[in-house]
Amino acid sequence: SARSQVSGARSGEAAAQAAIDRVQVELDDTALKAPRDGRVQYVVVQPGEVVGAGARVINMLDLTDVYMTFFLSTAEAGRLELGAEARIVLDAAPQYVIPASISYVADVAQFTPKTVETAEERQKLTFRIKARIDSDLLRRYIRSVKTGLPGMAYVKLAGDAPWPPQLQVRLPE
Repeated sequence: SARSQVSGARSGEAAAQAAIDRVQVELDDTALKAPRDGRVQYVVVQPGEVVGAGARVINMLDLTDVYMTFFLSTAEAGRLELGAEARIVLDAAPQYVIPASISYVADVAQFTPKTVETAEERQKLTFRIKARIDSDLLRRYIRSVKTGLPGMAYVKLAGDAPWPPQLQVRLPE
């Protein structure tokens, strides 16, 4: 009888531990975990609201993937190489010159006229370009990183040309 009671108690203990483990899994499933570091831009769902599986609850910015988008003419875009050096000067911080590199050149022109029949019309085409800031640099200044700020992007079309003095890299101390 005593062995039977011990066996029953062990079974009860195992059942209680299984119930605790199940509740812990359910609690863990309620926690929001981002797949990477970032900054919450805005909250889509408020606490207490019911959402479906996979629903978006926040909009988060990945601050290790920051770039400026700008447009170049066909002639300039055609001379630009992926990985080419670029500089970004933000309107909000014109005292700094941020180094970047060209990470994207569109394969299709933007602002295309309805019909392109002449060489003059073709010169009106522009291509979207992205100048990406190095993720290590972004991590170093993570508290200062903002997105959506307007500014100017500069590129070197001749890889061996020196940057003018006003476009030498200048970063906060």
